[in-house]
Amino acid sequence: MKISLLVVALLCLQSLRAQSGTVSGTIRSEEETLPFATAYFPELDLGTTADLNGKFTIAGLPAGLHTLEVRMVGYSVYRRPVEIRAGQDTVLSIELVQHMSALDEVVVTATRTEKRRTDAPVIVSLVNSKQLERAAANTLSDGLSFQPGLRVETDCQTCNYTQLRMNGLQGGYSQILINGRPIFSPLTGLYGMEQIPVNMIERIEVVRGGVSALYGSSAVGGTVNVITRIPVKNDYRLTGTYQSVGGRTADKILAGNATLVNSGGNAGATLFFNKRNRGLYDANGDNFSELPTLKNTSVGSSLFFLPTDNQKLEVSLSHLYEYRYGGEMVDRPAHLTQQSEERTHRVLLGSLDYQINFNDDLNSLILYYGGQRTDRDHYTGIQPDASVELEAFHADPPYGTSEVTTHQGGVQFNNGFPDFLGGKATLTVGAEYVYDDVFDEIGAYDYLIDQTTTNLGVFVQHDWDISPQLALLAGFRVDKHRLVDYPVVSPRLSLLYKLRETTQFRLGWGTGFRAPQAFDTDLHIAFAAGGVSRISLSDDLREERSNSFTGSVNFDRASEHFIVGFTLEGFHTYLRDAFYQFPLGADAFGERFEKRNGAGATVQGFSLEARANFDYVFQVDAGFTVQSSRFDEPVENIAGLPATRDFLRTPNNYGYATLTYTPTQDWSASANLVQTGSMRLAHFGGEGTGQAHDEYFDSPAFTDIGLRLAHTFRTDRGRTGLEVFGGVKNLLNAYQSNFDSGKNRDSNFIYGPGLPRTLYVGVQIKAL
Repeated sequence: MKISLLVVALLCLQSLRAQSGTVSGTIRSEEETLPFATAYFPELDLGTTADLNGKFTIAGLPAGLHTLEVRMVGYSVYRRPVEIRAGQDTVLSIELVQHMSALDEVVVTATRTEKRRTDAPVIVSLVNSKQLERAAANTLSDGLSFQPGLRVETDCQTCNYTQLRMNGLQGGYSQILINGRPIFSPLTGLYGMEQIPVNMIERIEVVRGGVSALYGSSAVGGTVNVITRIPVKNDYRLTGTYQSVGGRTADKILAGNATLVNSGGNAGATLFFNKRNRGLYDANGDNFSELPTLKNTSVGSSLFFLPTDNQKLEVSLSHLYEYRYGGEMVDRPAHLTQQSEERTHRVLLGSLDYQINFNDDLNSLILYYGGQRTDRDHYTGIQPDASVELEAFHADPPYGTSEVTTHQGGVQFNNGFPDFLGGKATLTVGAEYVYDDVFDEIGAYDYLIDQTTTNLGVFVQHDWDISPQLALLAGFRVDKHRLVDYPVVSPRLSLLYKLRETTQFRLGWGTGFRAPQAFDTDLHIAFAAGGVSRISLSDDLREERSNSFTGSVNFDRASEHFIVGFTLEGFHTYLRDAFYQFPLGADAFGERFEKRNGAGATVQGFSLEARANFDYVFQVDAGFTVQSSRFDEPVENIAGLPATRDFLRTPNNYGYATLTYTPTQDWSASANLVQTGSMRLAHFGGEGTGQAHDEYFDSPAFTDIGLRLAHTFRTDRGRTGLEVFGGVKNLLNAYQSNFDSGKNRDSNFIYGPGLPRTLYVGVQIKAL
């Protein structure tokens, strides 16, 4: 009898299975698969969660027409009727669209803790890897121009080092972080932005203005936090790009990424490599390069491990190699050329973070370390004309060595108060120690920088959500810098008011300082008037202090098909004892400058950013900055020229725009524009350069336009994509047309886009 009942039950079960069906598929967004999205039939109360590769299967569904819902944080709910057929598997390809909440991503740079952008009292701008790709960026330097208040400039005609200017302040006023760690040393700041490849970057978070002084010395103009690729799901991509620079010089780039995450989701690793080879480019036919040759190789990895549900360990390690040569275009050793710069960099970067959460995640303890080591061999030389001096030059050519070591270690404790005076709050306290040692020597020039700095910083911050509409961020930082006689206290205060869900008003105030030490541009040796120019520090140089105010209004409104918004931000920074370079005159090797304290300086202005998105088919972003940067009293820049109050190389207006058109999942087109207004430069005259005397020069305004078109071919049942892309950079060829000529040129007389008109094509193999 029991056997008969069992047989009947099995027959009934088989009959039910024959009357039911299965739904399976893959969940994506913009060609990226989405792990852990939920697929659910509400009326049947049946569903599942997608795996690490975005794949899901729901079995045992009764035949008929039923509505499927797919949900994931940050994306609009996907709904569609699905016809279930008995005994069959229905395979779906589901595309989720980012929702308005994508404008409310989680950021960490504003408060040192994770916080949604609209809840952060300090405004944070984001650049993600997709935006970098659509801007055809190859390096960090290429990708930072598409944010309000930011401008990347090239500052040497021979070696082409770049610096980032934020809100009108030069590179030494900006703190560049790698995964939240200030391991961009002064020497790394000279060439580091071109040594970081974009396929190493997950996203970039930008905080403008001195309210970011929580990160310590040098965060006066703002903070840029480069967050490297994070293991999220199994993924891979391999990209090859060929660029034709000015129709004459080849630039070849090969980049690869791979990510592995274990089945339990508690461990993963991402690997990257990047190899680049670019030749010399001569813009004016004098056989001296305007673009140096580059031979770069970068490799690295980031790993995470979750020992328990409340612990996380993250490790990153990267090695960057670069050979860079610019100057006379001959096949000879550097010291046998008329004029050249040669650099070989070997850079090791690493970080280690350990976090433990406890007390129901109200408390967390973070221990961290970051470090970098740079070894550099370099040559900077110009041959003298007289035979006796030339013989002495060849006997002791100006080769040099550099060794830079940076270590940072710290601890941070966060304590959450879920019920604090009617609201909620987070108290953050911490301490960190930074050691930076710079040794840079060229014996032939009697040039030596042997600078060891240490800084012990203690910070306290109280982040109080007074109500759903009002938040107050208050804190301070105390720094004891080796080169400053007394501790420096830097308070910080920010206020956020949210008007409905669409609008946020922010006010911020903060102070900061820069120590009396050599920063990136101070370590650069330039050519001018037949010699080399160098910068030294005044014996009585004092620290520079800043007092900064910001105010902004941010508006975003979403409808079923549109997202539109704008951000208006004003800034005012006063620098006390502002640094400037005083011309000391020439010595046996060339021009000398001394960094001194001026009376003060004021940098102020406003930025307007606008954005619009239609069904993620059309997307437009644009920003424009108007500013003024002036010393309180005129300063001298070149002996014999009138003193001026204006900051040099600082335009009073600049902006950007990007347009993306994605008509289908497999086609995309983008355009980008960078506009720069006129700026004043100091120009040394030199024999045979085309410039007979020293002068101030007001550059023309210029516009740099880029275009990109891409198409993806799907293979291997849609799991692998082959993307073919191409485009043009600097479409209008708004490249500088009045470079100095010959070996006696002023290498600092350079402005305009970093490349002439450049055509490029490429192919990418990637997981879908």
